[in-house]
Amino acid sequence: MEKLQETVKKIQPIDQQAVEKAAQRLDMLTKPQGSLGVLEDIVKQLAGITGNPIPRLGKKCVVIMAGDHGVVEEGVSAFPQEVTPQMVMNFLNGGAAINVLSRHAGADIVCCDIGVASDVKHPSLIIKKVRYGTANMAKGPAMSREEATRAIEVGIEVAEDKIKGGVNILATGEMGIGNTTPSSAILTVFGCPVEKVVGRGTGIDDKGLALKIKTIIKAIEVNDPDPSDPIDVLSKVGGLEIAGLAGVILAAAAHRIPIVIDGFISSAAALVASKIEPRSVQYMIASHVSEEPGHKMMLEMMRLYPMLHMKMRLGEGTGAALAFHIIDAATHIQSEMATFESAGVSRSSSR
Repeated sequence: MEKLQETVKKIQPIDQQAVEKAAQRLDMLTKPQGSLGVLEDIVKQLAGITGNPIPRLGKKCVVIMAGDHGVVEEGVSAFPQEVTPQMVMNFLNGGAAINVLSRHAGADIVCCDIGVASDVKHPSLIIKKVRYGTANMAKGPAMSREEATRAIEVGIEVAEDKIKGGVNILATGEMGIGNTTPSSAILTVFGCPVEKVVGRGTGIDDKGLALKIKTIIKAIEVNDPDPSDPIDVLSKVGGLEIAGLAGVILAAAAHRIPIVIDGFISSAAALVASKIEPRSVQYMIASHVSEEPGHKMMLEMMRLYPMLHMKMRLGEGTGAALAFHIIDAATHIQSEMATFESAGVSRSSSR
């Protein structure tokens, strides 16, 4: 708990003076003011995060947290639990979608076993297993409060290790069969109607969707999570990889590093992080909005605006890896585009 408390205390508001200086430079560039839209918003946010009005990206890294979920016993997923360790190996061997997109974006990947229900062995795997998967939240708490806290702190440790290694922009990724169910439960506890929140996840049919909704309602009734206590919510109806990603997000904010948020599960982690420390939202960049119906609601709850609408629902960090290209482009605009004065271009005159 001490590590978590120390991290939260370090999170400060972004540098508004740097935001203003970035905005002033953007207005001097050879274009109508505000005409590059979201690219300009990204520049200003990065300036505030880093304190540099002309921010530059260096080393990028996608942090994938992997964990299993006892609630799959209820039949809420179209895929069996053994897919989790199989996909972890796929990540480590470079064969998954996130590997392809990260290579294309020039980003590293790290994968952490924070709660896979079996042992996975690979020289590149970070093993910080809190427990072998969560318990079935439809029958009781997914994990203890101590385990939820430890999982958050694992995320902090992994992020800080990458930051110490020179990474200056992070992205969230995850793997865990059944993890749209706890993500939907978290959003429901924080105030959204369960029927509007729950999606088809890995591709369940109508019968499966009805079962998933019923399971989430049961889990909330059985555990009675306290929406004013985000760690209580996380421990009762959350997941180990969700907790780990919340830690990654909090660590990024504490170290003034931008954190690119991926899809539905990553945004559940972001929502928990925002409830632990609201100022952490200032460091989050929403990459895309997924096909999961609850994702848009999560982003709206945090007042985050996704830059991409790609009809994606894979997870892994894939949307965040795509967004790296947009973020890179924004920084190049700020650093390389000519000003009206340097280019000898006349400004518009207001009438």
